[in-house]
Amino acid sequence: MANQTYSITEIAGSSDVSHADAIEKAVERASKTLRHLAWLEVKEQRAEIANGKITHYQVIIKIGFRMED
Repeated sequence: MANQTYSITEIAGSSDVSHADAIEKAVERASKTLRHLAWLEVKEQRAEIANGKITHYQVIIKIGFRMED
């Protein structure tokens, strides 16, 4: 990783299945428009509750990608 520069963007992912699925969906979507994805950091996790059950998951992630020369 010597002498490489990265840009960081923050995105939200969501899922009806789990927090992990929300992360996977966010990365999959980001990979359609950003190149050289390198790492991510989960900043926030939350979920909606209805009738005593989790109905929807959301994550906010920072995703880093290597900038091209």
